[in-house]
Amino acid sequence: MGGIGIWQLVIIAVIVIVLFGTKKLRGIGGDLGGAIKGFKKAIKEEDTSSPELDKKSDASFKEEQKTEAEKSKQD
Repeated sequence: MGGIGIWQLVIIAVIVIVLFGTKKLRGIGGDLGGAIKGFKKAIKEEDTSSPELDKKSDASFKEEQKTEAEKSKQD
């Protein structure tokens, strides 16, 4: 008895369409879809770039250790 039925959803949809118009709702839907696609793309790029970043950070860490060792030898 407390749930929302199909007729209530239809009435809500009609009210929303009347208030905002189909053109504005289409624009909002397109913007939302673009945002979701951009988010998914960013997640995929981060997943593929993570191993590369780890390799770069390891290499830079090793270089720092070498330079510190060289500095300590010079002193």
